[in-house]
Amino acid sequence: MSFLASVGRRRYYLITSVTVVLLDQVSKILAHAYLRGEGIVEVVPGYFNLWYSRNPGGLFGYFRDWADPWRTLLLTLLPIAAIVLIGRFLIRGPEDERSTLAGLSLILGGATGNLIDRIFRGEVVDFLDAYASHPAVAEKLLAWFGTVHWPTFNVADSAIVVGAGLLLINLLRPQPQPEPRENAAAER
Repeated sequence: MSFLASVGRRRYYLITSVTVVLLDQVSKILAHAYLRGEGIVEVVPGYFNLWYSRNPGGLFGYFRDWADPWRTLLLTLLPIAAIVLIGRFLIRGPEDERSTLAGLSLILGGATGNLIDRIFRGEVVDFLDAYASHPAVAEKLLAWFGTVHWPTFNVADSAIVVGAGLLLINLLRPQPQPEPRENAAAER
C-alpha cells in the first residue's frame, strides 16, 4: 500500500485535524483582539465566561514555574513527538478502528494548535472559562477540587479532551468475540 493511497483513504481524519487547528487559531486571534484587557465577559451566568489569559505552562498550568529553557523544551519537544507518533498511526493504523482514528485526529489537531501558540507566542492563549455556581454543585466541587472553576481552556484543549474521551470509550467498550467455529474439532 502506497503512502498516498493510505493518506487518501484517511483524508477525513486529516481534514478533522486541520479543521481543529484552523478553528483553534482563528478563535485565539479573535480572543486576543477582542477579549484581551476586557476582564470577564459573562456568557451563561453562573456557568460560562470568556476570559482572556495566557498559560506559559502545560495542562492546568503545570510546569509554569519551571525555568527556561527546560519548560520550553519539555512543552515543545513532547508535543512534537506526540504529533509525529499520532500522525504516523493515523496514516498506518488499522482502518477499522474508526473511533480511535477520530479521537487521534482530534488530539492531533489540538496538540498542533497549542504547539503553534508555544512556538509563535511563547505561551498558550486560553479564553474559555467554565464553572459552577449552583450551591449544591459548587459545594461538591469545592470539597473535591478546592475550586468551582475548571482551568481556563481553548478550542485545542477541548479537541484533546474529546479525542481522549473517544479513545477511553473505545478502550472500555466490550470488544466483540469471534464466534466459535462449529467444525473446529472436525478440521483437525
